[in-house]
Amino acid sequence: MHGPTDMWNEDNAIYDDGEWITWTEINTHLARLEFEARFPNLDVDLVPIFQDLLAVAQNYYELTGSHLQVYGDLGELYGAITHGLKLHRNYAQGSDGKIGNHFVEVKTITPFKSNDTITLNLKRNFSKVLIVKIDSDFEVQGKLIDRKALPKVKGTSLKLSWADVVS
Repeated sequence: MHGPTDMWNEDNAIYDDGEWITWTEINTHLARLEFEARFPNLDVDLVPIFQDLLAVAQNYYELTGSHLQVYGDLGELYGAITHGLKLHRNYAQGSDGKIGNHFVEVKTITPFKSNDTITLNLKRNFSKVLIVKIDSDFEVQGKLIDRKALPKVKGTSLKLSWADVVS
């Protein structure tokens, strides 16, 4: 009878401190370290949930041609992962969460949107806005902007395009 260690050798693992460590584990650890260096406020435990939810949304779309209503949640999870956004409870008034002492509004551009614009309600209580774009290939990127850097407008709403905020 062969145990799992019979399958491990120098080709697929290294022996360290009395145990075999597979290249998969090493690569995953390195990916995690790279991710943490890129996103110092990273909540790494949320990464697999984010990846799974994004994959479900993409698979559902590819299978049915319809979109699940999960993109706002994906945008908020992206903020939690990349910026340490602490989300408010669901349906809290004023903003979506906090980064440090800053109230943050999260706006998500969905893959099915005909244009790359968002509309901000300037009556809401926020000092930063995180715009998250999920494109038609389900690639995700985001931009965190200080409210004071937003263009001045008359009225209570502001339309911004992705091109306006990406430098």
